[in-house]
Formats: sequence, structure tokens, C-alpha cells
Amino acid sequence: MKVNNLAKILVVSFLGGTIPFIAFNSSTREKEPVKLSDRVIDGDQYHAKTVGLNGEELPNLTLASESSINSVVHVTTKVVSTTFQRDIFQEFFYGPGAGGREFKQYGSGAGSGVIISSEGYIVTNNHVIENASEIHVILNDNSEYTAKVVGADPSTDLAVLKIEGSGTFIPMKFGNSDNLHIGEWVLAVGNPFNLTSTVTAGIVSAKARNINLLSERMEKDVVPIESFIQTDAAVNPGNSGGALVNTSGELVGINTAIASQTGAYSGYSFAIPVNLVEKVVRDLIDYGLVQRAYLGVQISAINQEIKEREKLPNLKGVFISSVVDGGSADKAGLKSGDVILKIGSKEVNSPAQLQEEIGRQRPGDKVVVTVRKKNGQEETIDVLLRNKDGETELLSKEEISQNFALGATFVELSTKEKKDLNVGYGVKVKTITAGKLKSIGITEGTVITKINNDPVETVEELTQKLNGVNRGILLEIVSPNGARDYKGFGL
Repeated sequence: MKVNNLAKILVVSFLGGTIPFIAFNSSTREKEPVKLSDRVIDGDQYHAKTVGLNGEELPNLTLASESSINSVVHVTTKVVSTTFQRDIFQEFFYGPGAGGREFKQYGSGAGSGVIISSEGYIVTNNHVIENASEIHVILNDNSEYTAKVVGADPSTDLAVLKIEGSGTFIPMKFGNSDNLHIGEWVLAVGNPFNLTSTVTAGIVSAKARNINLLSERMEKDVVPIESFIQTDAAVNPGNSGGALVNTSGELVGINTAIASQTGAYSGYSFAIPVNLVEKVVRDLIDYGLVQRAYLGVQISAINQEIKEREKLPNLKGVFISSVVDGGSADKAGLKSGDVILKIGSKEVNSPAQLQEEIGRQRPGDKVVVTVRKKNGQEETIDVLLRNKDGETELLSKEEISQNFALGATFVELSTKEKKDLNVGYGVKVKTITAGKLKSIGITEGTVITKINNDPVETVEELTQKLNGVNRGILLEIVSPNGARDYKGFGL
């Protein structure tokens, strides 16, 4: 089966619901940095062995299994879909929103998660908790906690939860996904079909696999980052967000998807490499969102056609099709037609590998890029990475708190936009991830004109009201096509 057709039969392990309310609490950000699990980064991992009946060496998976199940949790969600029906008659006499009614539909979901800090931080998949109004976490000892969402990243399908309590939270140690080898034994630990603390084993089948899973579910302006570890460890619905573990019991990936025509496991599963996971969860814990760096290039895998057309000496590297004006690559002198051979000391031979390496960086980081120029000469170029807006500075916690609320970022309307939409004020949703606003149907490009009948004129005014909400909220909105409506929650 061709890889580009594989996406057509992919089924995500289990779909969850929307993140409940993401409130950015700047005071908690001033504490000492959260200590994540210890990380093993040097050398090959230790592989315990046992001897089979015929004297052959077999992997001993008992230690890894027993140590990891106490760090893998069962995540259950309650999903509430809310619609708001207007009462035009009441509004005529009493004003916008008067007499409206909320209608709710209820559902549930389940998945897995991995404890990554003794302070109660848990990593899972974004799709597990995406539409959840309530999230509960059950540990291996059957203790249960209510979880809140710290942050979510649709680009990598990752989310971070936080639980509070007097219990002992046992984090899983981080391994090094770069050290994984094709054919190496790994374990998948999770809760398939609500069967808690289930361990399956397999081998690493491939690395840096792009299966176009996330791109099918991506919203506008969200760039998917796919560089999956492919294994044949059995993974089923409910395993999403669980651990991929090496034979030393170290976390090397977060199980995310399966390839199946039926929705159940039929041979292959896919995990997000832990080296990428670590960067994303650190940003979500420290900032509430991911501070992402971009190289600023359109790239292609080098196949025989490109090799012959561009007169390349071999199939190695990643071909630059075009360079974004003013982006990181452009300012560093990379050109269309160049071939990227290495990021730092690591060879990159596919777009997925290149995306993973850049995905681990932040704006302001410098990377050494080895390229083959059109003339055939190899050069090493220092590239200063920038964010989507071309900036190298990280957003401060204060900037984020002023522009981020309930899973969304905002921008003020231009004069032209106000004229086109026939509004005198309002704030536009710039980006949106899993959160309360998304759960009630707010999308990118939606303009919020009023909160509880109070006009909204600036981004800071809007975020202060949303982040400080302690009661029901009714939003007056204008969709990108100019239609006016109301959305509410907690009424």
C-alpha cells in the first residue's frame, strides 16, 4: 500500500471531546519551572535479555511493563455540545439575547495519558480531550482525579493536563527517540476498549513516517507536524495518548493512531517521538501555548523525477521548492533549488525528518543547516529561526495573557474589515485550539462584538473578561460571511 493512500484508511485511536476552560493563570507561571521526568540522552539504551528454550536471546519485557503501568493513566471525558436558540420576539422588547434558550447534547469519550511530572502534569493526545466539558483521570491504583487542561497543540496532536491531590504521582522517565532503531522492541501501554493498564509488544517498523493524518483534520493556518514512529505493537481505540516504551521502561513516544480499514488494530500503529513531545509539553506548561519556529521553506522529498529534472547527484536530502520572503531561510541565504542535507549533525532525507528537527526549536534558536547549492557545492549556513510573524523574540507571559483566552488568540479589526462586516467595533479570532470557545462553535475569523451585551473594542478588554469569567457568558458574534448570531456557555 502506498504511503500517500494510507491516510484514506487511517482511524484515530479514539476521539474525545473539547478541552474545558483554559484559563491562563499568570501567577502560576512565576513559580519555579516544573521538573519533568529525568531524561536519558546519551548512548544506546540498556536492553535486558532472557534466554529462550533453544538458548536464543529474547527481550525481557517484565521490568519495563511493571514500571510503566503506574505512570500511564486512563482519561475519560464528558462531552456537551451546546447550541443557543434565539427568541426574536423577546429580543424585540428586551434586547439582544433576551429569552434565548440553550440546548445541550451529551456524550462521552476515553483515552490514555502519561504522567510526566510528580506535580501531576500529564501528556495525552489533543483529540482525546478536544471537545470535553469534563475530564477525569484514573490512575493504575484506581484513584480518580478531575483534570484541567493546561494547553493543547493541534499541530502535533498533543495536550497537557494537570491533576491536583495528595496522591503519589509517578512520572515516566524520558528516553531518547533518536536512539530508537528499526527492529527494536517497544511496548504500547494504555487503555484500549476501557481495558485499563494493558501492555502490548512489537518492534519499531519505521521512523519519521508522515501519514497525512493531521493534515486531514487541520484548520486554516495550522501547520501539521508529522514524524511518527511506526510500530507493530497492538494499539486500539482507547490507546490514544498512551505510552510507547523501550525495554528499559523509558518513554519514547505517545501513541496516536492506527492504520485500519475497520477501526480496530490490523498491523500498524503510530506514535509521536518523545524528543518532539518534550519540547511541546514544556512550552504548554511554561506558556500555555507552543512557541513554534519556522524555517520558511516549501519542501519536497527527492524522488527520481526531481533528481533527473534538477540534475542532482543522488536522492539524499530534502529539496527546497520555494523560499518564503522574509522568512528564516530567506534571511540566511537559502534559495529555491537548494537541497537541505543536515540540520545540525543529523541527516534529513524526508520532509517529516526536517519538520521534526525544526519542530523541536523555538523562535530565536540558531541551527546549522548543511545544504547542497545548485552548483553542487556543500555549504553550512547558520539560520536564525523565526516565528510565523517573522519575529525572533519569544512571547512573554504578559503578552500571552493579554492575547490568549479559552484556547484562542485574537486580533483587532482593521478599518476595512469593520466596513465589510458593517460593524463599529469587535475583535476577531486569529487562531483557535481546543477550548471552551471552540466547544461552542467559535471558529477562526469569527468576530466577537459583545460579551453579555457589553461592546468589545480591544483584544485586552476581551481577554480580561474571558479569563476572568466566573459566570455564564453570552457572546454576540459575526461570522466571516457577515451573519450575526449568539453563542453562550454556563448560562
